[in-house]
Amino acid sequence: MNKQLVQQVTATQIRPDLPEFSTGDTIRVSVRIRENNKDRQQAFEGVCIFMRGSGVSKTFTVRKDSAGIGVERTFLLNSPNIVFIEVVKHGKVRRKQLTYLRGRSGKAAKVKELLLGEEQRKALEEQRRISREAAEKHAAKLAADKAAAAQAAAPAAEETPAAEAPTTETK
Repeated sequence: MNKQLVQQVTATQIRPDLPEFSTGDTIRVSVRIRENNKDRQQAFEGVCIFMRGSGVSKTFTVRKDSAGIGVERTFLLNSPNIVFIEVVKHGKVRRKQLTYLRGRSGKAAKVKELLLGEEQRKALEEQRRISREAAEKHAAKLAADKAAAAQAAAPAAEETPAAEAPTTETK
């Protein structure tokens, strides 16, 4: 009984709008970052060097070279902070984990590209379109929520009178 309940709850949290990718693919992950009261999106593009877990707790690690320094970042696949994931190119690899890329730089750190046929390319473009639409929907929903919150907060502040502080006298 409890196992079925857990499976039902986790099934609702899995995001169907994200494209399928695997280890070796070059991907662009757009992440929502919250600073003070502002939201912004930041893209992180690199090679997916490994994936682990399954279901809701599935994670993947992306590695990129930034100014000669390797930077790795691990993301939860079904996180609400991920706005969209775009597969830039598919890599041809024979391993599940590409940790050997950590010791390489430059041309030695490249992953061979898997060339796609016309049908696969169309499917990839369709996935990109779906992902972008989901990101736009998400941004519109955030803007609407902010507007509704601001509108609800404004009248509530005007209507509530300032309460007087209770005075207590001690002798």
